[in-house]
Amino acid sequence: MSIDNNKKLTLFLTFLKIGAFTFGGGYAMIALLENEFIARKKWLGKDEFLDMVAIAESTPGPVAINSATYIGYKMAGFAGALLSTIAVSMPSFIIIYIISLFLDDFLSLTYVAYAFKGIQVCVIYLILSAGVKMLKSIDKSAFNITVLLSVICAMTAFSILSIKFSSVLYILLCGAAGVALYLIGRLRGGRSGGERK
Repeated sequence: MSIDNNKKLTLFLTFLKIGAFTFGGGYAMIALLENEFIARKKWLGKDEFLDMVAIAESTPGPVAINSATYIGYKMAGFAGALLSTIAVSMPSFIIIYIISLFLDDFLSLTYVAYAFKGIQVCVIYLILSAGVKMLKSIDKSAFNITVLLSVICAMTAFSILSIKFSSVLYILLCGAAGVALYLIGRLRGGRSGGERK
């Protein structure tokens, strides 16, 4: 078996394992992805991982599948992306299909109800730990801290006041803000370059 095929097999098995043991969706998966691909395999750097999370968040579709597709493509091209996407989706599909065959009986089991309550606590921990790790690795510039505090204040206010906003609106506003800041940076860079001349 060639090195390329070994990498594809490793990708498939890694995402199969992550897909099988991730409860709570893509946000809970972020901590597992970081552990596998930054800490253990060292296939991604911290900055690149943050970029991957941002891309997975901003593109249509579940975060888990977008992340698997991105990492698979980066590591082994189209075949890697395909294998990673199938591997991360397969466990959920099989489990949900089996549960759907006897859903009412399954949900009525006392142990299942207790298990789901325990899993909810674990999911909160996974999402929180991933968020804290990502916060530690961002650049501590005045702009980033201002944006972070603004987002935290807005989220807290919206939660307390029960204000609902469309996710699409958030994405459009953040995209427009990012483009505006980029253009401002380019204009400032152009002016300072002109002054130096």
